[in-house]
This record gives sequence, C-alpha cells and structure tokens, in this order.
Amino acid sequence: MTNNNTTQTPEIILLEEKLDELLNRYNAILKENQLLKTKQEELVREKAKLIEKTSTARFRVESMISRLKSMEQ
Repeated sequence: MTNNNTTQTPEIILLEEKLDELLNRYNAILKENQLLKTKQEELVREKAKLIEKTSTARFRVESMISRLKSMEQ
C-alpha cells in the first residue's frame, strides 16, 4: 500500500477545510475577546471616575446644605 501526498481523499480535504474554518473562528474569537477586555477596562476606569465625581458633588451639596442651615439659625 503506497501513500501519495499529492492525492488526498475528499474526506481529508473536507477535514482540512473544516480545520481551517475552526482556526479562523478561533482567531476571530480571540481578537473579539481582547477587544471586549479592553472595553471592560475602559468602562471600569470610567465608572471609577464617575463614582469619584458623584462623591465630590455629594460632599459639596452636603456642605452647602450645612452652611444654609447654619445661616438660618
């Protein structure tokens, strides 16, 4: 029985095509995953900034209310 590399069975050709498709999908998913991780990191930083701004605004409003109450008395 001889094995000739130049002639491949249809099953092997189909298997190679499916493997290529799987590799392409895998690489696309890896790229998408990295983009999602980057976006998540950006959103986490943005959330932290918004929390800080909200805290600062709350402190200022509470200070104003306190000053207004002291002016009333």
